[in-house]
Amino acid sequence: MNRSPVPRPPLPAVPPWLAHAFRAQREPVPWNAVCRGALAAGPSLLAGMLLGRTALGVLAAIGAMLAGINDRPGGRRASVRRLGVPASAGAAGLLVGTYAGQGLTAVPLTLVLTALGLAAGGISAVGPVASAAGTQLLVAAAVGAGMPAADPGWQRALAFLAGAGWLLVLRLVLPTPGSLAGDFRFDGERAAVAGVYDAIAALVEAAGGAHATARRAALTAALDHAQDALAGPRLRGRPACAAERRLHARFAAALPLAEAATALCWAGEPVPARAAQGPRRLAAAVRADTGPGPLPAPHLPSARLRAPEAPPVLPALRALDDALLRAAEAFDRGEGAHRGLPVRRRGPRRALRAVFGAGGREYGLRVALCFGASAAIAQALHHARWYGPHAHWYWLPATAVFLVKPDLGPLASRVLCRAAGTVLGALVFAGLAALLPRPAGLIALVAVCGALVPVATRHFAALTAVVTVLVLALVMAGGEPQASAGRIGETLLACALVLVVGHLPMPGERGGGVRDRLAAAGGAAHAYLLHVLGTPGHEHAAGSGAGGRVPSGQSGGRAGPRVPGGESGGRAERWTSGEGPDDRAERWALRREAYRTLAEARTAISHAAAELPALARHTEGTDAVAEALERLVDTTTACAVHLDDTGRLTPRHLRRLREALGELERLERRGVRVPLPVVA
Repeated sequence: MNRSPVPRPPLPAVPPWLAHAFRAQREPVPWNAVCRGALAAGPSLLAGMLLGRTALGVLAAIGAMLAGINDRPGGRRASVRRLGVPASAGAAGLLVGTYAGQGLTAVPLTLVLTALGLAAGGISAVGPVASAAGTQLLVAAAVGAGMPAADPGWQRALAFLAGAGWLLVLRLVLPTPGSLAGDFRFDGERAAVAGVYDAIAALVEAAGGAHATARRAALTAALDHAQDALAGPRLRGRPACAAERRLHARFAAALPLAEAATALCWAGEPVPARAAQGPRRLAAAVRADTGPGPLPAPHLPSARLRAPEAPPVLPALRALDDALLRAAEAFDRGEGAHRGLPVRRRGPRRALRAVFGAGGREYGLRVALCFGASAAIAQALHHARWYGPHAHWYWLPATAVFLVKPDLGPLASRVLCRAAGTVLGALVFAGLAALLPRPAGLIALVAVCGALVPVATRHFAALTAVVTVLVLALVMAGGEPQASAGRIGETLLACALVLVVGHLPMPGERGGGVRDRLAAAGGAAHAYLLHVLGTPGHEHAAGSGAGGRVPSGQSGGRAGPRVPGGESGGRAERWTSGEGPDDRAERWALRREAYRTLAEARTAISHAAAELPALARHTEGTDAVAEALERLVDTTTACAVHLDDTGRLTPRHLRRLREALGELERLERRGVRVPLPVVA
């Protein structure tokens, strides 16, 4: 008798749109942000009550809550922009919404809110800070129009700014718990720069292994985070104190290390374990704000003693050793800080292209339609007394704003998380409202929820639940009756509305946001490649001149493209000339821009791929373009390191360049178009 177990049929795969709803970020608990959240919304509400202006205290707490959502790890100076710009936009939205709600009837008010949605949606395509500003603009406009009050609009706007400003003050003046080394004003910057050196060490350790690609992506994320942390607004164009200048110099010293580590990853060969010890010691020195101490000695022969046929891993290891020595000098003397960060600034022209590009137009139309339709439906329900004794109707349009934003995740995931979070939060508040004393219990509940906001940002459902409890507590503290059941119904209605609008056809090609980001990544890769392989003065020309062309038909025996002048050490010799440092700084800036735009494109592609099938099909094939661009940028980085060492490229470099460019050409013929370098 056969007693072998009967094989079970494999479980069906979870669809991407459902799997994304259960995905959460894994990060350490930000205790400093938790402390700030506890001291922001609750005390703001308490201050309003003590002054006899409870309605203004509620608005101040809302401003602190929305600022808490944007309170992420990073530098204090950078938090001025990250918190202050959205708060200013929210105050403007509250001002417009209040006066429009007081002076306009339903139809003109709906048109005004729709126009605000169109503008805020287009602006949100610029970047994360602009997206947060667009969100707060619309949410505050919905609150101003849908929460009538006797206070004039300018007082309400000032109260909102006061709550957000109080959290910003806490962000600037409170030290991080456990931060004992160096000037506490720059503990966020120190942590970000130290994270770069740790990511470099992790990439060096993973070279030649299965996790090298993931570690390279982690290095890009660490560099992006450190760059944002150091690039905050300042009155003068350069760092003012010695501690900040040291951090800028140490970040600049990490860029050649990152370049060499990426070249090691590209070579695909394991490296000695001690190669990662130097970046680890530099990371510890950044955290402790001290010197690096002894670093591992170079263990490779010099470039002049190497045979031209040596494998590509050797130039990358030599570049790593050289970068470690230069980093040690920068740590000791702070050199390079006077030059500023070697990164490319994104000017207003690029922002305008994002707003009026295909992605900005599509985003603006969908936000305008959702926000305007939700405001019209909310006013109709309000006039029909569907809300019962409540005098406000802001919840439906405010919910639609959070649901329609693609940077918060795929549409289906946002809808599921918002519905589940609202139901959970409303039920929890209904139970707490029956037990807590008033108003002390409500104030304490607001303070607890404010402390939970920074932790809840890891998952949209958790954030929705916490915000639901907090807002319902604020509304009840303002004198309104308990409204949990109504909020659940409005949230489900907003979910249905956004799902319908999200699938409506729009003018132009669908997936415009993804294609815009891919186009930016392709243009950045183009500029980087031309700078590395092109002639001086033509690095940014779109394929002009023979020096910017990558041969595709050479035989393996030829050396391939050379640096200007054609001498064996030409590019390496430029490092010792007067223009060498500037040339390398420009190369590092172009490399940073290429990898940053690729990371942004990757994020947009992953969100689009997790949409429902009817929407995901519009961006099919874009992930292959991003992979080909990443291979091209990785190969360009390896070429730059090899040219510095030998002045010429190997057949392997040329073959990999041709393969990446050929793959991009094949994808372009299949209909996925991005700006490509010219191939002769």
